[in-house]
Amino acid sequence: MNTVFQHKLLTTLALVIVVTACSDGNGNRGGAVDDSVMIAQGREIFRHDTFGDEAFWSDTLRMHEVIANAVDPVTALSVGLKVDVEALPEELVADLADGKVELENPATTIALLKLDAVVGLKGTVATVGGVDTLTRVGITCALCHSTVDDSFAPGIGKRLDGWANRDLDPGAIIALSPALPAQTRAVYKSWGPGKYDARFNLDGLNGAHVIPPAYGLHGIDRITSTGDGDDIAYWNRYVAVTQMGGQGSFYDERTGVNITNGSEDLVSSKLPALQAYQLSLEPPTPPPGSFDADAAARGKAVFEGAGQCASCHSGERYTDANQRLHQPGEVVSEPEPDGAPSWAARSATQLYRTAPLEGIWQHPPYFHNGSAATLDAVVETYNSRKQLGLNAAQKADLVEFLKSL
Repeated sequence: MNTVFQHKLLTTLALVIVVTACSDGNGNRGGAVDDSVMIAQGREIFRHDTFGDEAFWSDTLRMHEVIANAVDPVTALSVGLKVDVEALPEELVADLADGKVELENPATTIALLKLDAVVGLKGTVATVGGVDTLTRVGITCALCHSTVDDSFAPGIGKRLDGWANRDLDPGAIIALSPALPAQTRAVYKSWGPGKYDARFNLDGLNGAHVIPPAYGLHGIDRITSTGDGDDIAYWNRYVAVTQMGGQGSFYDERTGVNITNGSEDLVSSKLPALQAYQLSLEPPTPPPGSFDADAAARGKAVFEGAGQCASCHSGERYTDANQRLHQPGEVVSEPEPDGAPSWAARSATQLYRTAPLEGIWQHPPYFHNGSAATLDAVVETYNSRKQLGLNAAQKADLVEFLKSL
């Protein structure tokens, strides 16, 4: 048997065993798994494991110094960082509610890091001269691919794993590093909230991609917008090593990316559990009353007919990604805005996949480059560029159908 085929077959069989359908505790549709131990391990990795990337964020970028000196909770929340209210002691929650916590003091941020309450940040806090001192900091998958439900206050609440943090401004955060030259900081600052360029540090080009959700990936082989890998583990390794700075290796002969950080692999052994957890995250259901059911039923007919959407957004997950990828000329999101380089041209495939649509109501802006701010803008873009000839009523109904997914 062909070894590549055998590997894929074994991986598929493993995932079939792992993934079933029930609630995952995040308000998501379906999605728990038979192997609760592996999923629990994956959740811990997703939320709290840095893969040893402190070597990059602390030793190279010196972000622990920046946080200790200049990042109070008000600043942290302003750039989209989130606080897990369930990690806070009841007394601290009460003090927050009563306004007794100094939110403009970096020492409070250090206290939150000590409690492991800042989503996606992992801090090492030591007592130096009787004062809690942040000595190292790293990041986890949850930084970009989790948010909170704002149940306590804006930016403070219960975790929502897999939800893209479109409030997060990664570029603005990275640009705080004193180790970066001014020109590089300017590029990072140009991205804005909810966007990140996972190629910039490799090819030197600038064209930020919206942060994608990490839910609804079960049953989809090509999980990135350009379909670079055949499973989530490919992209997890790419991000962990080349973007987070984790200790391990990544190589893809198609792009020539060949990076090894450190001498110890802290990534590979964690990929199966991490993937299993991500595959358990189903898309969130639309909020009650968020769409017109009658209009959505009419919109479904437009989706399958005059709108021609189902020709690519097909199947249970509304994507043909498992069957084919598409040339850049077939998609409506190119050319890129503001003269940015083609995202596909910077990828391993040079192509685009069809994005799955479940949970699309939750994560504007749309398209890989965020060029459509609303679902109305998405429909209008398709209607004009594909010359579909939809009238105002058809477009409105189609939007309601998309809201219902």
